[in-house]
Order: sequence, then C-alpha cells, then structure tokens
Amino acid sequence: MKDLLCDEFQQTVGESLFRHKSVLDGLTKLQESAARVSRAVSKAVTTCGCVQLVARQQRIPEGVALADIGQYLESHLQGSLCEQCREVIETEAGSTLFYLTALLDTMDLNLYDCVIKEHQRVSLLGRFHCL
Repeated sequence: MKDLLCDEFQQTVGESLFRHKSVLDGLTKLQESAARVSRAVSKAVTTCGCVQLVARQQRIPEGVALADIGQYLESHLQGSLCEQCREVIETEAGSTLFYLTALLDTMDLNLYDCVIKEHQRVSLLGRFHCL
C-alpha cells in the first residue's frame, strides 16, 4: 500500500510538471522550498510564539552507554505548535516533498526506492547513521 502511495504521488507530480521540468529549476525550487520550511519554523518561534527555542549545550553524563544517550539529548523546542503554524509548516513541508519528488522524477529516480534504501541504511547503521 505504501509503495503505491509513493508511486502514485510521484506519477501525479510528474504529470503536473510544466514549468519545473529542468533539473536546474528542480534544484532551485527544492532549495527555496526547504528555506520556506525553515522560515515557517522561525516564524512560529519569533512571530507567533507558540513554541520557544531554549538551546544550550547538550549534557551527556560520562559513562552512559551509546544506546542510552538519546534520553539525555534535547530538541531545544518547548511548547506546541498552534493550529495555524502547524498548517503552514505542513504545507511548506508538502511543497518540499513535491519538489524533491519532481527532481527525482526528472532524473528518472523512484521516490519509493529512495525511501526504501534510506530506511535500510538507517536500520543497518542505527545511531551511527548521522555521525
């Protein structure tokens, strides 16, 4: 079912591409869209105030097992997104998914295959995936 959703989404995106078929258009639109996600999160903090960033150095006690480090790490985010901010961020994230999928489609890559391969890497490497 999930692979059908990814494939169907990619097909719909591919069919709707008129102006952004160029790989250069796709790259720049993806980058612009990702920046809009960052801007929406920033506005939730600075304009709306529904969430706050309280950043400080991550403190991990000595001798903690690697498997337990996650319980000591903080997101630096306090509060909850209001409905309006949540909707804006979801919309901007959706646009980012659209442009990522459009770029993949332009390059004859499959979104579902990319998701599966990344899932395998994350599953295999676990906590070491992002080091």
